[in-house]
Formats: sequence, structure tokens, C-alpha cells
Amino acid sequence: MCHKILRTVIPPVFWLGVWQLAAWCVGRDLLLPGPAAVAARLLALAGTADFWLSVGATLWRVFLGLAWGTAAGTALAFLTHFSPWADRIVSPAVRVVRATPVVSFILLVYLWVARAAIPWVIAGLMVLPVVWGALSAGLGSLNGKLLEFARAYRFSRLKTLRLIYLPALRPHMEAGLLTAFGLAWKSGAAAEVLCPPARAIGSRIQQAKLGLETADLFAWTLTIVALSLALEGLLRRALERGRGA
Repeated sequence: MCHKILRTVIPPVFWLGVWQLAAWCVGRDLLLPGPAAVAARLLALAGTADFWLSVGATLWRVFLGLAWGTAAGTALAFLTHFSPWADRIVSPAVRVVRATPVVSFILLVYLWVARAAIPWVIAGLMVLPVVWGALSAGLGSLNGKLLEFARAYRFSRLKTLRLIYLPALRPHMEAGLLTAFGLAWKSGAAAEVLCPPARAIGSRIQQAKLGLETADLFAWTLTIVALSLALEGLLRRALERGRGA
């Protein structure tokens, strides 16, 4: 038990020490504030309504992007698997989306949609190719003998989906979701910084940068990191529980 606690505590303490040492060497909070200054600023921000409204707005946009990107990626994976023509038409476009830098999409989408919608549109665009790729790989590795078995015993499409496709695709979908979740956070936050909506964590990061409020910049960045890690942990635990069930 003690060994486990030490393994958990020592790494963050070590890196906090490195951060504090670097702050002492720099000697200017404007360039690099120490952990204590950032923590104090984060606590001050967390005591305001604007902080929680910004966090809630960002969470909503990230989850909205994750939802539509996952749904679209799943639908396209099945479409391209069962239709050769759809595969020839859709697959190159999805690969182009996957290869295009997120900044390029942010600037392009900025011309077409409202500023408040840009983060969730971008998050979904980054999620879609990941989910499509994971499920396409899973569909391509399905055991043909199981499908022949289902046809021989005249399984309905719903029964085939439930008993053969879903168990085989589950590990691919889990891996894809975990990767997609991190991308949704990064791309959504980047879109909020470059095209700041009225209320968002990215908007506050942009304001802190313009106002040279370095402690605020660190505090908002730590907020994004903490939320991302915490929610990814919850997602991982939910997937593990579902797998056990």
C-alpha cells in the first residue's frame, strides 16, 4: 500500500519541484510563474461564476463534437465496408481530413459557420477519421466463419449485429474512442483559442495571452489538462465496466 502511494505521489512532486526550480531560475512571474502562484490564481478563478460557465461551455462543445464525430465515423465505417463504391468515394476524403492540420480546418470553418459552433465542428472532424479507421480495421478483421454460421442458421440482421459484429468491434471501438476523446479536447481547445467564442476556456486563454497574464494562462491550461485527464479516466473506467458486464 505504502509503495503504491509513493509511486503515485513521487512523480507529480518531482515535476512540481522542477517547475518551481525553473521559476526561481527565471526569476520573473511574467515569464514563468511558480506552482504556488498558479495554484492561487486557479483557486481565485474557480471562485467566480465565469470560470464554471466557461468550463461548462467548453465541455458541452467537446462532447457535442465527440458525439457527432463518433456517429458519423461509425456510419461511414459500415458504409465503406459494405459498399465498394462508397469505399472508393468516401475513404480518400476521410484520409484527407485525417492528414490535414487542424489549424487549416479551423481557418476554413471560420468562413462557413458561426464562431460558437467552430469548436464542436472541428472536434467532430478530428474524431471522425479516428473512429472510422478503428471500426474499418475491426470490420476488416471479422471472422468469416462466424458470418457463415449466422447465415446458415438464418440469423436476423439485428441478431447478427448483436452477437457477431458488436463483440468483435468492441475493442476497436474502445481504442478509437479513447484516442478520439483526447483529440476532441485538443482540437476543440485550439479552435476556441484561435476563434474565441463569447464564453469558453480557450477564450480565457486568449485573453490571458493578450493581457500578458501568465499565471492566468497557466491556470486555464491546467484546467483543460485536469478536465481531460479526469474525464478520460472516467471514460476508461466506464468502458472497463461495460466490458466486464
